[in-house]
Amino acid sequence: MAFNPTLKKTYWSLAALGGLYFVFLSSLLSGSIQRHLLYAHKLHTAWWQDLNKPEQWENQIQPFNLITPDGETLYAWHILPVALYAKHESTLINEASGIAQDVTQTAAFKLLATDPESRLVINFHGNAGTVAQGWRTDTYRALASGAADKIHVLTVDYRGFGYSTGSPSEEGIILDGITLVTWALEVARIPPERIVILGQSLGTAVTTAIAEHFAVESNIEFAGVVLVAAFSDIPTLMLTYSLGNVIPVLSPLRSYPKLQQFFTKQILDTWNTATRLSNFASHSKSMNLVLIHAKNDFDIPWKHSDKLFLAAANATSEDGMTQKQIDGVKEHTDLGSVGWTNTWNVVGPHGSGTRRIRQEILLNGGKFRRL
Repeated sequence: MAFNPTLKKTYWSLAALGGLYFVFLSSLLSGSIQRHLLYAHKLHTAWWQDLNKPEQWENQIQPFNLITPDGETLYAWHILPVALYAKHESTLINEASGIAQDVTQTAAFKLLATDPESRLVINFHGNAGTVAQGWRTDTYRALASGAADKIHVLTVDYRGFGYSTGSPSEEGIILDGITLVTWALEVARIPPERIVILGQSLGTAVTTAIAEHFAVESNIEFAGVVLVAAFSDIPTLMLTYSLGNVIPVLSPLRSYPKLQQFFTKQILDTWNTATRLSNFASHSKSMNLVLIHAKNDFDIPWKHSDKLFLAAANATSEDGMTQKQIDGVKEHTDLGSVGWTNTWNVVGPHGSGTRRIRQEILLNGGKFRRL
């Protein structure tokens, strides 16, 4: 019996889509393609937008370069608080525009390094784009607005992003983050108790790895660690994630769990934030961790935040705790139409300090966010 023409067309359309999806999955076995899709570092506006012209962002930006221990050059920004910029506007405008040959000789650096009351937020952005992409510059201003003459912001393009050299990998990007934080500690000489490290989306994995590194390797803890739209790990995220909110990665294979498992095992950069966060919390004496997530975030489901809260809270107990035990101890606050918060406070080892975890789940705010 011949196919109805409409059914025939539908059949071949579905077959074609299935074939394209198979080709897409096969391409993910290539490490290079994986990393291009995960980091999307070639998708940015720096091809036609000069990031070294701070007048585009009201002259509050001082661009400079950092050299990593493995020889890559990272492009970084120092964003001045607006009131401090206004106070020293004539001095800042009279300096040479563009990237600083020696950032320690710039007025912006001196304003940061010589003020004993200055505060620093080190921001790690998500995938794709550059430090100047889209709403990121608005985020920097919002971060600095908490104290318009005291809060400075540092941010960096990871290797392979924007003007930074190299190609991104999990190990390399973590080294990039450590390089920036080390610069803040050792060159700018800002003590860790005046530094907050903050990550958004992919940047939350970077931030967690950095917090773990400094807590474990150097016994250094920062004033705060803030994770906005964090995920537990990349393999778990890929089970529900869609590229550009259009192309599902592994969710079409949900009926074939062994096939899903096969592809998740092929992922090179797993970014296991839950494990790193647990290790950070177990080594911490006075952790101040904040998890922020939007309930309507369809890229990174907010349940990932629950997993991270559990991992961090559980690590503060020597004997470990179940989800039920943690739920019975944590403080839950219903914010009505805004969302809710969960807080966890526990005294550190030998009464050394308080380890705090605050989770904020907002009902709205995740619609236009990317990994």
